[in-house]
Amino acid sequence: MTAPVFVVDSLAPEDVKGGEYALDGPEGRHAVSVKRLRAGEAVVLTDGRGHWAEGAVRGAEGKDRLLVTGLDTVHEEPVARPRLTVVQALPKGDRGELAVETMTEVGVDAIVPWQAARCVTQWRGDRGLKALGKWRATAREAGKQSRRTRFPEVADAATGKQVAALLAGADFAAVLHESGEEPLATAELPVDGDIVLVVGPEGGVSPEELALFAEAGARPYRLGPSVLRTSTAGTAAAAALLTRTGRWS
Repeated sequence: MTAPVFVVDSLAPEDVKGGEYALDGPEGRHAVSVKRLRAGEAVVLTDGRGHWAEGAVRGAEGKDRLLVTGLDTVHEEPVARPRLTVVQALPKGDRGELAVETMTEVGVDAIVPWQAARCVTQWRGDRGLKALGKWRATAREAGKQSRRTRFPEVADAATGKQVAALLAGADFAAVLHESGEEPLATAELPVDGDIVLVVGPEGGVSPEELALFAEAGARPYRLGPSVLRTSTAGTAAAAALLTRTGRWS
């Protein structure tokens, strides 16, 4: 099994003096008290923005401080191309976090929560901020669990017009919809640039939204013969796209 990943604020030279780092706070507590790491075990530290370094445990201080050594080289993972953004309509209950978790695991680069017309869930005021915080925390934890060093960006909730603007600037823009005549698995994809994929709510993308997105250059595509829930459609579609772009090669 690969070394466990822990998130730090920065891996700048002044933070890793002499190749050593003191991991404390919640991450240090998890490493010492939950993972129970011992001297000599390998660990990876990352800022979640593509910088990472592999080292070894030197020891622990108390219950929430892990001393890591051997961090002599800080690597930078290049930004993946083409870049994949999924616009995810807000699901009900905790299915939003499920969608974020699995999309992070397969390799999505950015997730945009979308308040679609037919969404039952509404993000308003403090409730919306709390829900957005959960999505971002889920992306962080899933990034660690899946051994990523560049975590997906989770944007602020977008309106239909903001989604249309995002689609207009994409090199490939698609909406998962039953009206699509072409399967997503055969669509012609760019080798570089930005891919933006829209996943509608349980009630479907409204005709008005479809028209708005079509004006922005997005075509409807079908994913397969069965109907997936909104919380799983984005993950399945992302896997299909990433396989064909060569990013899984």
